[in-house]
Amino acid sequence: MHIRGDHAQLVVGGRLDVRSAADARTVLHSAVDRGAGDLVLDLTGLDSWDATGLGVIMGAHRRAGRCGRRLVLRGVPPQMQRLLVATRLHRILAIEGGLALESLPRV
Repeated sequence: MHIRGDHAQLVVGGRLDVRSAADARTVLHSAVDRGAGDLVLDLTGLDSWDATGLGVIMGAHRRAGRCGRRLVLRGVPPQMQRLLVATRLHRILAIEGGLALESLPRV
């Protein structure tokens, strides 16, 4: 997993899973704490995430809310869109451009 960017936009690539969760959490929390306004997470290069990785995203979302910020997901890959719908997290998280729900299979 790799994350690059600043306190306004981060590009996440690789796998966000139990192995990378601690490092990802540190980077995301630091970006939330140091900035203002929306924090955009570009997930275009993300290969996969597991429940732990999704938990890191939700933790960053909650932390951003407490700091008066909003976490915005950009470029969510289709397989991850399905997981967001299945867990109903698409109703909680801000997703740039929304999800292509009509093209996702029902879960």
